[in-house]
Amino acid sequence: MSMPEFSRRIALDTVGEGGRDVAVEADADERQALARRFDLYALDRLDATARLTLRSGIVHAEGTLHGTGAQRCVVTDAPVPVLIDEAFHLRFVDDAPEGDEIELSEEDCDTLPLDGNAIDLGEAVAETFALALPPFPRAPDADAVLRAAGVKSEEEAGPFGSLAALKDKLARGE
Repeated sequence: MSMPEFSRRIALDTVGEGGRDVAVEADADERQALARRFDLYALDRLDATARLTLRSGIVHAEGTLHGTGAQRCVVTDAPVPVLIDEAFHLRFVDDAPEGDEIELSEEDCDTLPLDGNAIDLGEAVAETFALALPPFPRAPDADAVLRAAGVKSEEEAGPFGSLAALKDKLARGE
């Protein structure tokens, strides 16, 4: 398995009973590699601050991540600015459930495995950033480009759009 682009391993024995505050920041090479991984035009900033606590063998990381860059418009492929300021609460656990199918609660969705006797906060921040990205970014001119290509909007293509077009025809006497 290859090393993640933005790895910040933190040993469990450095967390301590009182917890630990941590800040991580991706450098220019890491941001460029993450931009390729997440198919972004650019990733200008990615950093996070977190409070790590160890409770009942589970490492909790609560904090905020910040990221800026540019995604690809799903219509025009033009750069679309992106700004992510996302609070997170991650849990790092030692034992992963076994079996083919598992049922996840909402809390389990932000659960990551421990990496030996450490957590990789950098990779966790990178994954959290990727999940926070808008899934279908659109440039300001995307609707105009679609109209010019003959693609109808949802309103025009739906049943009420067809009725509106029929009403317009009747009004014109066609």
